[in-house]
Amino acid sequence: MTTFVDRVELHVAAGNGGHGCASVHREKFKPLGGPDGGNGGRGGDVILVVDQAITTLLEYHHSPHRKATNGQPGAGDNRSGKDGQDLVLTVPDGTVVLDKQGNVLADLVGQGTTFVAGQGGRGGLGNAALSSARRKAPGFALLGEPGEARDIVLELKTVADVALVGYPSAGKSSLISVLSAAKPKIADYPFTTLVPNLGVVTAGSTVYTIADVPGLIPGASQGRGLGLEFLRHVERCSVLVHVLDTATLESDRDPVTDLDIIEEELKQYGGLEDRPRIVVLNKIDIPDGQDLADMIRPDLEARGYQVFEASAVARTGLKELSFALADIVAKARAAKPKEESTRIVLRPKAVDDAGFTVTYDEAEDVYRVRGEKPERWVRQTDFNNDEAVGYLADRLNRLGVEDALMKAGARAGDGVAIGSEDNAVVFDWEPTMMAGAEMLGRRGEDHRLEAPRPAAQRRRDREAERDDAQREFDDFNPF
Repeated sequence: MTTFVDRVELHVAAGNGGHGCASVHREKFKPLGGPDGGNGGRGGDVILVVDQAITTLLEYHHSPHRKATNGQPGAGDNRSGKDGQDLVLTVPDGTVVLDKQGNVLADLVGQGTTFVAGQGGRGGLGNAALSSARRKAPGFALLGEPGEARDIVLELKTVADVALVGYPSAGKSSLISVLSAAKPKIADYPFTTLVPNLGVVTAGSTVYTIADVPGLIPGASQGRGLGLEFLRHVERCSVLVHVLDTATLESDRDPVTDLDIIEEELKQYGGLEDRPRIVVLNKIDIPDGQDLADMIRPDLEARGYQVFEASAVARTGLKELSFALADIVAKARAAKPKEESTRIVLRPKAVDDAGFTVTYDEAEDVYRVRGEKPERWVRQTDFNNDEAVGYLADRLNRLGVEDALMKAGARAGDGVAIGSEDNAVVFDWEPTMMAGAEMLGRRGEDHRLEAPRPAAQRRRDREAERDDAQREFDDFNPF
């Protein structure tokens, strides 16, 4: 059974906002009680929070679909709906959040670091909040917005100071088991280590963490073996330790060639050129191992490597190695810029920013309106209620959409689409939709919407022509 997972695809869905309520206060001897519909509650957010007690993404591997609760609808007597509860998902320290295209959305490092993966939908306003001098008793309320739903990828990059890299069976797990209190699985066959192991080492006054990365082989940076899955675990380390096997039983291998191959894989992976390297010649307790270490050590030192000889079995050379690593880690920590507390930065939008665009879509013969406010207002509109549609027209006019359509060349009866191409609301534009209260009619009605819709008829005619052409083609070519 899988016990360690460092990459998952997570499907998150924030809660939907509750619908507003359209209600009129009714009480004996108060025939004109006025609107009293309450607002809908806000949908819950999906929030990722770093918890250093968590070390794996296994929980989300088994349950990849997560959804926050919805906001409750409003009710009469000015009762607002209850807000949805935020869904807090704990992730390990060092988790990177990406979208499906591989773009980094957040790099979560440090206890308590948060990222809102899904924004909850706003609750709709009730008719009490929509009432005005012109609309004293609105017969409609705004719908709640749907919560944000998207697919994200979580990748875990181990937060450690030292990374042990090398060929399978080079003795990395044995080293970490004697340097720290970690108890990894140790056996005499390759790829015994299938997951990174972490250990804590104390050397004098310095305490640092060390990671045992699964064995690398040629082609690891392109996906061979386990390398591609675990090379990312060395990205955050301050120093890389090459563990070379001086007692290998394979005749076609030698420690220097192993070092060159691993260095090439690290180069292909990229981003690790600035990390200091240390070479550990392991298994010198074996006579042939000590002889080989004596032969290759001058060559490695000539290349500029700091070389240590060690044996996890005989417990030799470990103290010098641990203190040398502690010195490098201490220097790396001192060189890092001082961390400052997170500042809240407010960036208000410019006052003259319209917040929408109007473009002409020649293929569909419509003017397309894109913008946060227009699209949100469309999502909140109940199109089964004419008065609600009229209210939407008034809001768009006040925002300046009508003026922008005129500048773009739109004429009365032209089609206007608000929203993305795959989820747009299309209607026929009639200029000067603003009107007084005398135009509204009874509750839930708007006389401005009773006019014919020529643009809609043109679209239906084009669709009918396309359907006829498709049927003729099918009749002509039955295969």
